[in-house]
Amino acid sequence: MGRKIKPLIYIFCEGESEIEYAKCLKDKFSGVAVIKKPVKGLFTEAESKFKKEARYRNNAEVTDEIWFFFDVDHDQTGSWKANLDIIKTLRKLRKRPNIRVRLLMTTGCVEYWYLLHYEKIRPSVQTIAEKDRIMMLIKKHVPGYFKGDSVTTTEIAKHIDQAVVNGRWAL
Repeated sequence: MGRKIKPLIYIFCEGESEIEYAKCLKDKFSGVAVIKKPVKGLFTEAESKFKKEARYRNNAEVTDEIWFFFDVDHDQTGSWKANLDIIKTLRKLRKRPNIRVRLLMTTGCVEYWYLLHYEKIRPSVQTIAEKDRIMMLIKKHVPGYFKGDSVTTTEIAKHIDQAVVNGRWAL
């Protein structure tokens, strides 16, 4: 019986907070997947890397998944067609089966996802004041948290199983 090859996954992130969380995912799932170091940048960044950089281009045929981890904001409305075109291109970089592309989207701010690591909650996350409130709630659970902090993000990520449960409840 042959050794099973771990899936190869690349992650592209909107900001530092997402990068820090993706690093936690990389560590947590290292036994079942090869997750490359997360990169800052989204769709055009991924397209550029797979087009221009040999280490990406040469691994395209063995890449199983590409993840995009970002907040859904109103200012992205006009770019969805272009992003879909890039996704279609990335999927075809591997012949059979095609590369799976996953969109890890958070509503309003990544801190809402972080809050689900501790609470069953469905807050509105549209205004700056509402986002500030989410940040306050996170700090009740993880004092000292600030965007992009690896120590507190690692602490939050330890509760991922609860976040999955609470996230399903929140749907």
